[in-house]
Amino acid sequence: MQVAVVGGGILGVSTAYFLAAAGHEVVVIERRSNVAEENSFGNSGLVAPAVAAPWAMPGMPRRIMSQLFKDEAAVLLRHRFDPALWGWARRWISECDQTRFHTNKLRLQRLGFYSRDLLQNLRLHYHIDYEQTGGHLQLLRTERDLLMAQPLLALLAETEVAHALLEPAAAREIEPALAATTPMTAALQLPLDEAGNCALFTKHLKTIAQSIGVTFHFGGQVARVDRIDNRVALQIADMPFSADAVVLAAGNDNPRLLASIGVRIPVLPVQGYSATCTIRDFEEAPLASLSDTRYKATITRFGNRVRIAGVADPRARTPEVPEAAQRTLRKVATDWFPNASNYNNATLWSGIRPMLPDGVPVMGATPMRNVYVGLDDGANGWTASLGIGKILSDLVSGRAPDIDLDGLTLSRFG
Repeated sequence: MQVAVVGGGILGVSTAYFLAAAGHEVVVIERRSNVAEENSFGNSGLVAPAVAAPWAMPGMPRRIMSQLFKDEAAVLLRHRFDPALWGWARRWISECDQTRFHTNKLRLQRLGFYSRDLLQNLRLHYHIDYEQTGGHLQLLRTERDLLMAQPLLALLAETEVAHALLEPAAAREIEPALAATTPMTAALQLPLDEAGNCALFTKHLKTIAQSIGVTFHFGGQVARVDRIDNRVALQIADMPFSADAVVLAAGNDNPRLLASIGVRIPVLPVQGYSATCTIRDFEEAPLASLSDTRYKATITRFGNRVRIAGVADPRARTPEVPEAAQRTLRKVATDWFPNASNYNNATLWSGIRPMLPDGVPVMGATPMRNVYVGLDDGANGWTASLGIGKILSDLVSGRAPDIDLDGLTLSRFG
């Protein structure tokens, strides 16, 4: 079967690889000049199914509101009078109660562990090095942060996921460079989670995909999706392109392409930011990956560099990294690893990521025959991407996926 995959990020390239491995003739259509040039380029690098959780969780609306007028915050609300933002926010708030969080976290965890296993299998099979590190620490600054972590702790215990709640001294044994002067109530250790350079992995996987027959077409912006006879037609500029099946894995462009076939999903474009710095003192640098629950920011080690990623900027419309976001990233970095690098000389990045109210990815068939969609909620790095790609390959191939898709398809939106 001839299959076109729209999108050359980690999700699109993963989908193309699994489709080609299943015997299909695959072309990837990407509007940029190479793979991993948008959200897959500067993200946190976390592959963390244990710690990955929806932003829609108990206590989160109050936390966001309490930071609105502070110099450093997890969320920037620069478009406070945007009706689309508040319409989405109402749906998001409805997902923040304990029952909904429990359901959504279980869905995300089911998909995330499946995806992580696929990643580890590929890494071992092809001997891929993408600056990966093992284990993750979630840092809890205050008793309030520890209280907010209770729903996650309860769910990890319920599902018997390996974790440990550590005293500050024990956390500093794992990460010796953690600043002793920054208050910490506790740290949550997730030994099964990991991190790595997503863009580097995506480029390695692109090379592997090409070796098994995948073709990449760059500089192609898909305008809409149509049907011509029994084939799916893509309009790329003035050039029509048809295939037996199409997979939409275009990230923030997916809602527009879905709308062309009459499907609407509640996606909010949210700009995220990162700062990547060269390490100047390796004894003062992190060994693996950490997250700061207060500011919803991550610190990740990539070889001789460290990346700080975070800050959600809903409905942002420019590629610049605002000073408010830079302040938050610098604060998180200097609070925990003040001497690791000169954070004022960081390479800054911004990318627009799609966010769904429940924080759970969506995948599977659409109402148009032989058109499939994969959309990874942007708040959790690339935790679920390979799992989504394998599921989409199985569905296109007419095979039953390896995991239950309950709550992961378009049907949950009605």
